[in-house]
Amino acid sequence: MSSILKVDEIQDTSGNNIINENANTITIGKSGDTTNIVGTLQNDGAAISVASLSTASGSAPSYSARAWVNFNGTGTPAIRASGNVSSITDVSTGRYKVNFATNMPDADYAVTVASQQANNNISQVHNIEAPNVAYVEFQRKENDTNYDSSYIFVTVTR
Repeated sequence: MSSILKVDEIQDTSGNNIINENANTITIGKSGDTTNIVGTLQNDGAAISVASLSTASGSAPSYSARAWVNFNGTGTPAIRASGNVSSITDVSTGRYKVNFATNMPDADYAVTVASQQANNNISQVHNIEAPNVAYVEFQRKENDTNYDSSYIFVTVTR
């Protein structure tokens, strides 16, 4: 026979709230805490999965970035911040390969590249090579000449 325990909050021995329920919101721990959940976290009886967290439905769907990176492309590329990017390969001047930490499910993703102008040229173009599940390769040009840039931003959406 199972029991049901109904409470609004659970505290540790110091009186700090561990779990707090208020207005249909459950807070576990405090801001900045890491919370490990053993078992299956459910929402209205349905298990929460990556697919259920996606907002890709409705008349104006939203899709999540599968990978992103902010890096310095001068000299040896240096990643400032990233998500699902393991490294940057400096192929040649103004040409880079963004290597994914976890492969994409297929090569049917969209890539956005932006960068800081390197030489105050009027025209700046980013050419994407044929996508690959393991990486995306691109080159950046100013006035039809490849240049490195100190600020390069890449986002992969699928």
